[in-house]
Amino acid sequence: QVQLLESGGGLVQAGGSLRLSCAASGRTFSSYAMGWFRQAPGQEREFVASISRSDTIYYEDSVKGRFTISRDNAKNTVYLQMNSLKPEDTAVYYCAAADYGSSWYISKALRDRTYNYWGQGTQVTVSS
Repeated sequence: QVQLLESGGGLVQAGGSLRLSCAASGRTFSSYAMGWFRQAPGQEREFVASISRSDTIYYEDSVKGRFTISRDNAKNTVYLQMNSLKPEDTAVYYCAAADYGSSWYISKALRDRTYNYWGQGTQVTVSS
């Protein structure tokens, strides 16, 4: 069982930055792929970024070059550094963990049903 707790959300002006953190419980954090998803009001949850246990990274196209995902296995934490934020980035951001097999690839990473554990989410609001 893995418990995930996000932090770092808030209100920021367009062009600003935020860093989200997701702290995980358990001793097997390093074996999981970690992902960030977001859900805006009235919209479906969408993939943002993921990082595998071997540091293979994928991003959704709209965040490439602006967001950076990273992990610190010693701290059982995954981060999402968000720069050049836009109003359309406004959403609840969720952290997720995937206990996957031997292969991690993009079609697996962007499916929310791939992930076994989810955090409660943290609100990010970008004002124009």
